Amino acid sequence: MKLIGENLNIMSKKYGKALKERDAKTLQELAVQEAQAGMDYIDLNIGPAGKTGEELMSWLVPVIHEVVDLPLALDTSNIKAIEAGLKAHKKGRAMINSIMVRPERMDALLPLAKEYEAEFIGLLWGPEGMPRDENERGVLCAEILHRATEMGIPPERIYIDPIQTPVNVQQNQIMSGLNFMKMFPDMAPGCNSTIGLSNVSNGAPEHLRPILNQVMLILWKRWGMKSAIVDTFDTELHKIARGQRPELEALVAKVEDGEEIDMASLSKEEKDFVKTARVILGHTLYSDSWLEV
Repeated sequence: MKLIGENLNIMSKKYGKALKERDAKTLQELAVQEAQAGMDYIDLNIGPAGKTGEELMSWLVPVIHEVVDLPLALDTSNIKAIEAGLKAHKKGRAMINSIMVRPERMDALLPLAKEYEAEFIGLLWGPEGMPRDENERGVLCAEILHRATEMGIPPERIYIDPIQTPVNVQQNQIMSGLNFMKMFPDMAPGCNSTIGLSNVSNGAPEHLRPILNQVMLILWKRWGMKSAIVDTFDTELHKIARGQRPELEALVAKVEDGEEIDMASLSKEEKDFVKTARVILGHTLYSDSWLEV
């Protein structure tokens, strides 16, 4: 799987402050750490940045590329800032994160993806907001693929994001997202996929977030997810993404398939993965203390 480092984010106390103060050194140190951790892209999340976005992205892209050669994902709702980042991006192929399936967003951003030969994430968020199920996801996916194909954007530059929701809020959306992924290869041959993984653990206690993210990655990976936007510093998650924990992947697959599992034969880590998979898949109710049970 390709990994997109999420840590350079305006919402971070440390890096948000560095962005506002144009503290190049702090941001460059993070970029080097992301490259060393094996990220394939660095996400530059500057938020809406209504007044300063264009200038900020024009400054930020060269600053990061002074110290790393990784392609950058330009993450802002400010269209002018996206274009400024594309103009400044000189190393590899830039990524637009993201293009919602709304006419005004597609009309503005798909031509930029075409002009600058950029990759883009197609976020399956339509005019009515969050899709209700896998079928609505399929309709939105078909719409953005049709628009992109009409413009001559090749499928390998498209990453479809079915939207990750928090486990403690919308478990049914997790299941419909996984069901969409089962349909995706036939629906979008040659296209890629990605997911904002850490959203699954939003609102959970901090000590539970890593295992929620790790188990969710296994579930997405099983159904062909090609990439994920992740915490750069979760090294255990990186092992899963790179196929280095096949025993855990097999165990979570058994939970998803409803197979009986002899809990007494498992290690503490394996038990925690089973319990967490059951929570994510809705087999047991979400609770902040499920690992203690």
